[in-house]
Amino acid sequence: MTDTQTQTGATPEYSDKLDKGVLMVAGVVVLGAIMSILDITVVSVALNTFQEEFDATAAEVAWTMTGYTLALASVIPLTGWAADRFGTKRLYLLAVALFTLGSVLCAAATSLEMLVLFRVLQGLGGGMLMPLGMTILTRAAGPERVGRVMAVLGIPMLLGPIFGPILGGALIESASWHWIFLINLPIGVAAIVYAWIVLPKDHVEPSETFDWLGMVLLSPGLAAFLYGVSSIPEEGTAMAPRVLVPMVLGIVLICAFVPWALNRKNIHPLVDLRLFANRNLTVAVIAMTLFAIAFFGASLLFPLYFIQVRGEGTLATGWLLAPQGVGAMITMPIAGILADRIGPGKIVLVGITVITVGMAMFTQIGADTSYLYILSALFIMGLGMGGTMMPIMTAALATLTAHNVARGSTLLNITQQVAASIGTALFSVILTNELKDSRFVAAGTALAEAGDDQTQVAAILERFGISPDQLGILQQLVTNDMADAFATVFIVATILVACCLIPAAFLPRTKVAPVDPTAVMGH
Repeated sequence: MTDTQTQTGATPEYSDKLDKGVLMVAGVVVLGAIMSILDITVVSVALNTFQEEFDATAAEVAWTMTGYTLALASVIPLTGWAADRFGTKRLYLLAVALFTLGSVLCAAATSLEMLVLFRVLQGLGGGMLMPLGMTILTRAAGPERVGRVMAVLGIPMLLGPIFGPILGGALIESASWHWIFLINLPIGVAAIVYAWIVLPKDHVEPSETFDWLGMVLLSPGLAAFLYGVSSIPEEGTAMAPRVLVPMVLGIVLICAFVPWALNRKNIHPLVDLRLFANRNLTVAVIAMTLFAIAFFGASLLFPLYFIQVRGEGTLATGWLLAPQGVGAMITMPIAGILADRIGPGKIVLVGITVITVGMAMFTQIGADTSYLYILSALFIMGLGMGGTMMPIMTAALATLTAHNVARGSTLLNITQQVAASIGTALFSVILTNELKDSRFVAAGTALAEAGDDQTQVAAILERFGISPDQLGILQQLVTNDMADAFATVFIVATILVACCLIPAAFLPRTKVAPVDPTAVMGH
C-alpha cells in the first residue's frame, strides 16, 4: 500500500472489499486488542485466588484491577500526540512490549504490592493499544472502508468480556494464577514480530510541541475521577470522602483542561476538543457514552446472576454467556459493510432496538427462569451489539482527516473508558442497594457468619422477623429476592439502552463522504 493510499484512503473501486494488505494490518491490531481486553476480564476471575495467595482482603486485591484502569486512563490522552510525534508503528511496538513485559513481571510477583505495581506497567502499555489500533486501521483502510475495519476491531472488544472468564477459569483450575499473565508472553512476542513485518514504515512529520500543562491537568484528572468512581461500589455511596474527594478533584482538573484545550493560542492540545466542531463525531461521542454506561454496566450483571442466583461456577458462567458472542459475530461483519454503504445511522438504530428487546427480556427473570429463555435473550442482545458499538465509532472517525484520526480515536477511547467505569459503578450500587432492602438476603448473610452458634442463630431469626418454619426454605427465599433485585436493575439497564436511540437518530443515515485530506479541522 502506498503512502498516499494510507493517508487518503483507496479509490471507491479498490474499496469494494478489504484487500490482503488491510487484513494483514487488521491481524496485528486484533492481536494487540485481544491481549489488552482479555486481560481485564481474565484477571477479574482471579480476585478470590489473589486473596488466598497473598492473604489479603477483597479491597486490597481490587487494586490489581483499579491500578490497571488508572494507568490505562492516564496514558490514553498521551496516545494521540505520541502517535503523531513518534509514528504509529514505533508506538505500537512499544505498547505491546510494555504490556508483555508487565505481564511477565505480574506472573513473577511474590507480593500483592509487586503485582499491583506490575499491573500499572501493563496498563501503560494496554492503554495505548486500542486508540493506536483504531488509528492504524482507519488510516490503512481509508474512509470508504472504516465500517468494515471497525467491525474487525470490534470482535475482541465484544467477545473479550464473554470469553475472558472461560479462559481465566480454565487456566486457574488446570494450572495456576500465574498463567493468566504468562499466556500473554507468546501472544506478545508474536504481535511484536507480526507488527514489525506488516506495519508500514513510519513517516513522521515535524514534531508538535508537547502539551505539558494539558498532561498535568487531564491525566491526573481522569485518574482521580475514575478512582473515585471505582470506589463507589465498595463504599456504597457517592458521598463517602474516599469517593467524593478524588471525584471532585478530578472534575476540577478536567474542567480546567477544557478552556485550555479550546484556547486558540494552544495549537496542539493534548486532547483536541475542537474536534467536537465535527457534528458526526459529537453525536457519536454522546451515543457512545450512553451505550458504554448501559452495555458495560449490564455486562457486570449477567455473570453475577449466573453465579449468585443460579449457583454456577466461573467456567460454566463463561460458557453460558457465549450466545451473546455468537450473536455479535453474526451481525458485526454485516453491520460493517452496511455502515460503509448506507451510513451508520440506520444500522445503529436497528442494533439499539434489538438490544433493548433482549435487555427487556431480562426484566422478567426469576430464580428458576428457563435457561433457554435466558440464552435466547443473550443471543438477541448479541445480535444488536454487533450492529451498535463499532458503527458508532465508524460515524465518529469516517469524516476525520488522516491528521486527526489519532486525536479522534484517543477522544473516543477516553469517553468509552470513563463511561464504562461510571456504568460499572452505577449498576453495582443499584444492585447492592436492592439486595440490602431484602431482609431474607440480610438474614442469610448474617446466618452464614454466625455458623453453628445456636444462640446467634435464634437472635438473627428474631431480628429479621423470620419464623423457625421459614428456616428450611430460607435459601430459596434469599434466591428469590436476589433474582428480583437483578430484574429491577435490568429495568434501569433497559431504559438506559433505549435512551441511546435519541443520539443515534442524529447519526448519518447516508454513506459518509470522505473529507478533503488537505483540510485540518479546528485550525
